[in-house]
Amino acid sequence: MIEQGALALRARMDAGEMSASDLMAETLTRIDAVNPAVNAIVSLRDPDTLMAEARAADAAPNTGWLHGIPMAIKDLANAAGLPTSMGSPLFAGQVAASDDIMVARLRAAGAIIIGKTNTPEFGLGSHSINPVFGPTRNPYDTSRSAGGSSGGAGVALATSMLSVADGSDMMGSLRNPAGWNNVYGMRPSWGLVPSEPQGDSFLHQLSTNGPMARTPADLAALLDTMAGADPRQPHGVDAPPTLPQISGGADGMRIGWLGDWGGALTMEEGILDLCADALAQMETLGVTTDALNAPFDRDALWHSWITLRSWAVAGGLGVLHADPTKRTHLKDTAIWEVERGLALSAMEVHRASVTRSEWFKTAATLFEQFDVLALPSAQMWPFDVTLDWPRSIAGQAMDTYHRWMEVVIPASLLGLPAICVPAGFGGPHDLPMGLQLIGRRGSDAMLLRLAQTWHDATNWPARRPPSGM
Repeated sequence: MIEQGALALRARMDAGEMSASDLMAETLTRIDAVNPAVNAIVSLRDPDTLMAEARAADAAPNTGWLHGIPMAIKDLANAAGLPTSMGSPLFAGQVAASDDIMVARLRAAGAIIIGKTNTPEFGLGSHSINPVFGPTRNPYDTSRSAGGSSGGAGVALATSMLSVADGSDMMGSLRNPAGWNNVYGMRPSWGLVPSEPQGDSFLHQLSTNGPMARTPADLAALLDTMAGADPRQPHGVDAPPTLPQISGGADGMRIGWLGDWGGALTMEEGILDLCADALAQMETLGVTTDALNAPFDRDALWHSWITLRSWAVAGGLGVLHADPTKRTHLKDTAIWEVERGLALSAMEVHRASVTRSEWFKTAATLFEQFDVLALPSAQMWPFDVTLDWPRSIAGQAMDTYHRWMEVVIPASLLGLPAICVPAGFGGPHDLPMGLQLIGRRGSDAMLLRLAQTWHDATNWPARRPPSGM
């Protein structure tokens, strides 16, 4: 029963067919059997304590749709009583005193927080490896990367250690691990899911929390729990619940296929064909698709992105970099990112934001013609887990540690909602790949409806990892 989604588990619990303690016992058994091979869940709490909390949930009134359902929180967010290492030796063992907003909302809906999910150091780099817990491995081939930075969450879902999970996304950190683990990940419209009211809350609009799941319905239910403006922060968005809006099919939806951005983005062999085949199958569901030329200059987008990203990272990690002792514990790519950000002038940041504004206007024109824009979720298949980051794609050298994930920035730069849906399996190792479905701001429910239609027709997550996972 543990392979079922969270809403299906809720229905069984409400029908008296299983209890929270039944589910917790099976969850802990699955974690014990699977997690040593993939290293997705870290800082697991004491099993006896978790079983006691599950029995207490069975005896208590229902507090929400997650009542009694186990969840583990990405190790960038604070959950009271659990460590928040962020994958860094600087914070290893540091125990959170309180919940972040998102975690508090999950608890209020009844979730039992069992531990954390693994992530790269400070969430930098789309490969979940760090010096505190080591690498998270892809369950479809444990010699390969699980992606990141929500890699632990993606693997925990793929192996049914969790039924739903939280993630976060600046540069594909929800979309890449969803694609590489054959599950769903959603970057919501920026502002729909609030961050913490700390530091600057006006200028940095690149990263957001969001849901991950094995079904779009679970994705919608979890988004509805996470969402809602925080009055202490500007730019917050309140929207109607998405779960009631995901039925009805996708007939008449129009998708613009951006492929490899007019040849500008290097792709490993097989990725474009697999995603094009998925779009052709969507056409049988009533969707129309059209291939598009590159709508904006690739180099201008990239320069805008790395300027604004380095500026944001320097704002977050600059205080650690300023301390020579702490700086020695930062990984090289974090130091590079911070030092780029510190060297920027105000006018360089301004020019990068002007480019972003021009891209927003161009994208708005595209959305007059199309409901959805589509791109692959990554430019390469899952790579060797022992690498820190891939130096090339199909023989093309990568000039930064994150250039290989350039395909995700069109949505990230504008704060657009994007769902990664499973597109199938391929490449030399027959591994999963995803397809990004990107909508205009506020179209989260529409994207979830398209994803649900796709899931009803394909149910790719039913293709389980190899035996033992």
